[in-house]
Amino acid sequence: MPSTDPSDSVSVPVVAAVIEDSDGSVLLARRPENKHQGGKWEFPGGKIESNESAFDALVRELQEEVGIVITEATRLIRVPYRYSGKLVSLDVWRVQKYRGQPHGREGQSVRWVRRTELASQDYPPANRAIVAALTLPHLYAISDFQRYGVSPFLGMLEAALTAGLRLLQLREHNLSKPEFLKLASRVIELCHDHDARVLLNCDAAWLSEVPADGVHLTEKRLYTLQSRPLSEQFLVAASCHDSSALQHAEQIGADFAVLSPVNATRSHPDALPMGWNGFYEMAAETGIPVFALGGVSLDDSSVARNHGAQGLAMISGLWESDRFHSPETYR
Repeated sequence: MPSTDPSDSVSVPVVAAVIEDSDGSVLLARRPENKHQGGKWEFPGGKIESNESAFDALVRELQEEVGIVITEATRLIRVPYRYSGKLVSLDVWRVQKYRGQPHGREGQSVRWVRRTELASQDYPPANRAIVAALTLPHLYAISDFQRYGVSPFLGMLEAALTAGLRLLQLREHNLSKPEFLKLASRVIELCHDHDARVLLNCDAAWLSEVPADGVHLTEKRLYTLQSRPLSEQFLVAASCHDSSALQHAEQIGADFAVLSPVNATRSHPDALPMGWNGFYEMAAETGIPVFALGGVSLDDSSVARNHGAQGLAMISGLWESDRFHSPETYR
């Protein structure tokens, strides 16, 4: 089990696993009552030993704890979390294929939970970011009606939604409030017809006028807030360009962030790119999922995940690709 004893004063590296079955349900294990955070449900795993890689620890812990042998796994998210007196660093992996039947080898209770029910479980606080990462897709599309025109872009958007796009930011700063909300109503209806969610890049108060799924905060708007601007029934995302902004997004209770620019971009030629290593360093210090934005392409999906990204946030990298209407793009 992951060690979260608050009496420790050093950073504890821990590996955790999202184990899925054939219908997409996720395995949870119950912490012993006599442990810190006892009685709560968590994602199986344990402490990474000094001579182990995260993957080696994952293989060992899952054999010891739930009796399975991993055959395929990919990194999902890294979550730093400070309990009283100790920082826990969770390295979380999604286990897609394994041998054996998961069971509580250490006497702990285990159970399968449907993905739609994950958010309602009683977890240690550090596990909440894992749930957020599991409920978000790996591609966050950003609109550009100004570039393509309303009718052409609605056609492009519908093609992407049909292929599997499930999260869109409506970002149209050139429009007045009435124009933006009129367009938002059309986009929301189209996206909801495909079970996709829409976040509006606007004042959070505007959501009282349209049935959007959340708000995307510019960095400027983010810094004006000291608390979450919407209830938890909505998504709250934020644009960030450095560690301070990421920290502030986490502090106000944002569900996820977008960090940019990773690479040089045509739209912001004077902005200094952080590179993938810079992205990794900042994302690894953040306890919420982070999407990579800026000079990225669909071919960067694997490198993004290997550097701690939830996935890619894209404007031209998506819409100018001949793969925006391909189902493979959204898997």
